[in-house]
Amino acid sequence: MAAPTTPKIDAAIQEIAPQKLSGVQLYSRFALAGAVCCSVTHGALTPVDVVKTRIQLDPVKFNKGLIGGFRQVVQSEGAGALLTGFGPTAAGYFLQGAFKFGGYELFKQQSINILGYETASNNRTAVYLASSALAEFFADIALCPLEATRIRLVSEPTYASGLIGGFGKMLKNEGIGAFYAGFGPILFKQVPYTMAKFVVYEKVSEAIYQSVDKKTASDGLQTCINLGSGLIAGLAAAVVSQPADTMLSKINKTKGLPGEGTTSRLIKIAKELGFRGSYAGIGARLFMVGTLTAGQFAIYGDVKKALGATGGVEISK
Repeated sequence: MAAPTTPKIDAAIQEIAPQKLSGVQLYSRFALAGAVCCSVTHGALTPVDVVKTRIQLDPVKFNKGLIGGFRQVVQSEGAGALLTGFGPTAAGYFLQGAFKFGGYELFKQQSINILGYETASNNRTAVYLASSALAEFFADIALCPLEATRIRLVSEPTYASGLIGGFGKMLKNEGIGAFYAGFGPILFKQVPYTMAKFVVYEKVSEAIYQSVDKKTASDGLQTCINLGSGLIAGLAAAVVSQPADTMLSKINKTKGLPGEGTTSRLIKIAKELGFRGSYAGIGARLFMVGTLTAGQFAIYGDVKKALGATGGVEISK
């Protein structure tokens, strides 16, 4: 017969071994952590994104690399131009991060529910790929209108004064379809990007934790591991998704001709770019994506801990 307990003893036991979160309580925290990490990192790197987009849209003029591109933008438009599109960037990636990270954790759990833990663990690369692809699809539905607005503001500095003005002007003049003209390219860009990002991150961190005990590793060491794994993941993801990123910038620069469909526009842009043109701005993007992905995983891990979201899905061996 178990010994009786008192409220004080029960409280002490709960403090020592707190209950893990689950369901909406858990996944809403994953989503919030993802929203914060993506919004902060993408917002902070807005100047790099501005230069990268200018190189993609006008490689003849902006042909001096990342540092030279910074100087050109500042000399011709002033330092304030480097923050063009900050509003839609921060807002868009807040939404996208919530769906991406929250969805990734959710779909991993659903894979375990369907396959069973052992099968999911043995086929974890496929689980990572499928979960990240599904999460990114829904994330892009939320991101696309704000990304279209950001690119229009960057490519046409006099178009509007900010997020609300630019969004409203596009909606009024071109209709809601203009926001999703780049949905195909954004899927083509973001889905492979996210798949590479999560799979490489999981694989690199798994390899590191084979020689480091995660349970005894300090918070600082775990953050460093997240940074390093995220950096490698970001570099791989940037290379995979660069051609589609360039096409996305091109298709959102201006509206299409009357009667011209999105598919025909994409085909025309691809022919104009060629292989070399599709990798215009790759140096700036490697720096940008490597940095922001490293920051994202570091911030995501730390925010999860702060929110008490410790019940994540672990299927690595």
